[in-house]
Amino acid sequence: MKRLASGRRLTMALPVFLSFVGLLTALLPHPATAADSLHVQLGQAAGLLRQGDVKAAEEAAKKTIHQHPSSPEAHHLLGQVLFTARKPGEALEAFAAAVKLKPGYAEALNRMAAIYVIQGKAEQAEQAFRRAIEADATHAESYLDLAKLYEQRRDVASAKKTYQDLLKAMPAQQDALFELATLYDNQGDAKAARDTLRRLTKANPRHANAWYLHGRIAEKNNDLVEAAYAYKQAIAAKPDLVDAHYNLGFIYRSQNKPNDAEREFLEVLRYRPEYAEAHLNLGVIYTSLSKLEDAEHEYEAAVRLKPDYAEAHYNLGVFYELHRKDMARALAQYRKYRELGGRDDRVERIVGSTFR
Repeated sequence: MKRLASGRRLTMALPVFLSFVGLLTALLPHPATAADSLHVQLGQAAGLLRQGDVKAAEEAAKKTIHQHPSSPEAHHLLGQVLFTARKPGEALEAFAAAVKLKPGYAEALNRMAAIYVIQGKAEQAEQAFRRAIEADATHAESYLDLAKLYEQRRDVASAKKTYQDLLKAMPAQQDALFELATLYDNQGDAKAARDTLRRLTKANPRHANAWYLHGRIAEKNNDLVEAAYAYKQAIAAKPDLVDAHYNLGFIYRSQNKPNDAEREFLEVLRYRPEYAEAHLNLGVIYTSLSKLEDAEHEYEAAVRLKPDYAEAHYNLGVFYELHRKDMARALAQYRKYRELGGRDDRVERIVGSTFR
């Protein structure tokens, strides 16, 4: 009976003992796996690269490859480091090693293609971009870079098709929509450009550059209402978009809305005080509002900031002649206007009469 009782006690204590062993094992540190070690080393090398310590990053990447020679990610990281270090030839070798280990490595293929572009090897670049796309049909960067390569070669049809292929894979890809719209605009196809921009602003209503381009296209087609609306949307998305403020101000000036125009040109100067054209337009507006002191200040600022700005010299000359009744100063501005290539019959008569 005692032995039976003793055996029973041992049987009952065994689960408790095993639980204790399990708890103790969980508390003890586990040796890092090879994958964990690789992940940590890659993170350290990438961190050094982000910090701008390229030399240390290169050493760390090479050490990682030494310990993990079959890691395509390690070779790819070394390629990035070497490219940053302005060693494109060595970087190309590192990317090629990554692709050899992982033939469908789209990022490495894309980097190889970028180096081929720099080296002027357009055909090899095209092939590498295409391999990247075949490996990953949603690798947007490779589509976009390939399209730009075609644009550089003036192969517009291939560039369009590449953007369109990306949009088939990713219908709302914003860079593809914007670049395709820009390409249509450059080719004079305003309708296709506008349609593409509408797709883009529907996908992203706060895409400032899309609204700005839409405004420019509308303005070129003399649709000033649509242009003004598009510029306002661009400004709402990006308040410091200076060119949108300037173009909107110019529209208001042409529509005889001086107060609205003044507001926009002042916004231009708030962000870019050196913008001579904005000073000139403010001078015109202030002259129309009979704010002559302000007008003179703006005209003179335009000439000071951009001495070779013929139109500014012309406007300042007219101001001196008509509003200051100072022909000597007016003539000096008219002569400068002519020297800069300006031609105006009235100015020719005035300047010519002084030599008789």
